[in-house]
Amino acid sequence: MSMPPRRRPRVAVLGAGAWGTTVATIVARTAPTTLWARSDAVAQEINSTHRSRYLPNAVLPADLHATTSLADATTDADVLVSAIPAQSVRCVLAEVASMVRPWIPVVSLSKGLEQETHLRMTEIVAEVLPGHPAGALAGPNIAVEVIAGYAAAATIAMPDENLAAQLAELFRTSRFRVYSTTDVIGVEVAGALKNIYAIAVGMADGARAGENTKAMVVTRAAREMSRLGEALGGERETFAGLAGIGDLIVTCTSPHSRNRQVGQRLGRGEPISEILASMTQVAEGVKTASVAIELGAKFGVELPIACEVNSVIAGMATAQDAYRGLLRVPPGHETKGVEW
Repeated sequence: MSMPPRRRPRVAVLGAGAWGTTVATIVARTAPTTLWARSDAVAQEINSTHRSRYLPNAVLPADLHATTSLADATTDADVLVSAIPAQSVRCVLAEVASMVRPWIPVVSLSKGLEQETHLRMTEIVAEVLPGHPAGALAGPNIAVEVIAGYAAAATIAMPDENLAAQLAELFRTSRFRVYSTTDVIGVEVAGALKNIYAIAVGMADGARAGENTKAMVVTRAAREMSRLGEALGGERETFAGLAGIGDLIVTCTSPHSRNRQVGQRLGRGEPISEILASMTQVAEGVKTASVAIELGAKFGVELPIACEVNSVIAGMATAQDAYRGLLRVPPGHETKGVEW
């Protein structure tokens, strides 16, 4: 007797920005998917035209449904994917806490740290949705390229190895490779910190600091990111992988990177208030920098690059001042020392 076909999981993706919509598009190819949008105009646009203002060249699947109702999106979901900006994750998940079914996994796409609590996104899930296994999907993934079909890869981290492997199948396509790991801390910390360093590299571009300077900053940023990440409990190998150095490279170099764009404009002397007011999506590194510094102080890890970026964001220094500050830090042993 043949077994009945296995039911496809129903997936709710919260957040209809570029990356949330891209991931929803990937998942919708194999599973019923509902995309929650905060904006009614965005939801209507997706449903009526199968396009998104955040991905202007992409045609979305006809069966990808968007809604502004959290209940419609989440009540019957088997998997919850959060693509909400980091500082809004807590309030949105609190709204859905009474709607979601017990024990369903939660996968975070958000790359940031909560300002007031310094918590990672899965730690917020643990507080707001206790009992739900929580993890993160991250890697060198520029949304417009992934949705256009360029080859890319990511890592999904879940506390349970078997669940991570199962969820990897949900997100995997022939051109989007998804690896699995149990290092949730490392993947989340790397995803949050790399945005700070993309601002630093963008500042170098805006201030015309030179290619050698940018290479120096990226290399030392990788070291700085790894040291804090390991101090927080992440595994060293994670920071040398897709979610670490891979995501760092693409976020620091891609013209599509919002954090790099913020850095470029800071490097040209624009005030942060004007930069943020002109943006339609969030650059997470702006609010993560101060949190990283406080975590570094708590765990005894020096973060000179993050400190200089934060001083520019706070209006206490210019990009030129920041780079002069970095050069004043005396170098030590390249791999064993703690200095910049």
